[in-house]
Amino acid sequence: MTASAHNPYRPELATIQEIIQETPTIRTFRVVLNDEEKMRRFSFQPGQVGQLSVFGVGESTFVINSPPTRKDYLQFSVMRAGEVTQRLHQLSLGDQIGVRAPLGNSFPIEDMKGHNILFVGGGIGMAPLRTLLLYMLDNRQDYGNITVIYGARSPEDLSYGYEFDKWRTSGMDLVLTIDRESPGWKERVGFVPTILAEVAPTPFNRIAITCGPPIMIKFVLAGLKELEYEDHQIITTLERRMKCGIGICGRCNIGTKYVCVDGPVFSYEQLRHMVPEL
Repeated sequence: MTASAHNPYRPELATIQEIIQETPTIRTFRVVLNDEEKMRRFSFQPGQVGQLSVFGVGESTFVINSPPTRKDYLQFSVMRAGEVTQRLHQLSLGDQIGVRAPLGNSFPIEDMKGHNILFVGGGIGMAPLRTLLLYMLDNRQDYGNITVIYGARSPEDLSYGYEFDKWRTSGMDLVLTIDRESPGWKERVGFVPTILAEVAPTPFNRIAITCGPPIMIKFVLAGLKELEYEDHQIITTLERRMKCGIGICGRCNIGTKYVCVDGPVFSYEQLRHMVPEL
């Protein structure tokens, strides 16, 4: 059930229960809908997004990066970049925000069953990947080997670092990298596409999901094709300024597609027909 099922433009009131400072510019907000019944009945799929509103300022779109298997709260990670995100970063525990969710499509979790999975993320792009990753860890029997390649500019720019040990002990392979050498860093050094080429995960029975800065995605897609992944084996998410979230205002269109309705999740097969407009 959608939180705003009766009126798609009307946000549900929610209370901030926890704030986590992920990086110098990224904060994670764990929120709960004030209506206990709506919170209990709230459902979504990995990859779907929501509009968060700061009253009197505006609203912006963020992926729901808690998995649907864990329903104590809804989690959103926000990079400080504009007016709305700046004001979100100024909020405190107990403050009220508006939530319009879920919006958009989701990752094809049923089609992924039985496959090995490769996640390739950069910076804040780990947020949508985290949703799917935790969902798969909570349904471990349905998926094959899981490999995560995650990178950022520096160790301080990696989000969810407090979860890395738990991810590793869950039986998945976690490859961390930063762009340049840093004192005390013992993991890989190099841009994400370079590390992808070094790790060279075989495409056999594998689906690759990538998200990050547009330039990273561009080179990761090229790298996956070099590794002979087929178009249907590659999935990514797109960021586009979404205003209404329901495909009416036309702010997020790419040709005939609307990121808020037809996306944000797209296969490379779909992207090939949209790339000239990206």
